[in-house]
Amino acid sequence: QVQLVESGGGLVQPGGSLRLSCAAPGFTLDYHPIGWFRQAPGKEREGVACMGSNDDSIYYADSVKGRFTISRDSGKNTVWLEMNSLEPEDTAVYYCATQRPWKFYTGNSACRDQTLNIWGQGTLVTVSS
Repeated sequence: QVQLVESGGGLVQPGGSLRLSCAAPGFTLDYHPIGWFRQAPGKEREGVACMGSNDDSIYYADSVKGRFTISRDSGKNTVWLEMNSLEPEDTAVYYCATQRPWKFYTGNSACRDQTLNIWGQGTLVTVSS
């Protein structure tokens, strides 16, 4: 059974940084589209950073562009989300997601809601002083 496991969330002050990780025990994340999504209380889920089947295709939501970086570590079979200059508006549960069976998606299409079909349980990020 395909599972994704997120970690790295926590409480951080405004302006701080966090790095989230998404691991996939037992199956490869290489060449599969993958994305980070978030859902804040009372808001719809949004795709914030997604990598397409081709690692050169990366999409960032305007709200995080220049502050967040998604990357894939093939050796560790892990996808990271580096988050800098965090703001209270970034407070949310963050989820990673991927696709099985393999399909070709660009980063932009991977970040559309309902595109990816394998989801982790989420990790909470709270930005507060």
